[in-house]
Amino acid sequence: MISEEQLNQFRVEGTSVRVVRDGMEANDVLGIVVAWDADSVVIRKRSRRVVKLSRSYVYEPVTAPRTEL
Repeated sequence: MISEEQLNQFRVEGTSVRVVRDGMEANDVLGIVVAWDADSVVIRKRSRRVVKLSRSYVYEPVTAPRTEL
């Protein structure tokens, strides 16, 4: 689970993040962190749509190599 400090750093810096949900790269969600609570994170995608995802997924900067699950 991603920490509060890491989520806040992504939000404040406006870092584009990749959310790795499973082994398929096509299922990754790319966007910026907007908000979060104890169980979920809200990501704004490039299309300006927002998605609510579980905090148990892997959150990493887009510039970093993709984590394989």
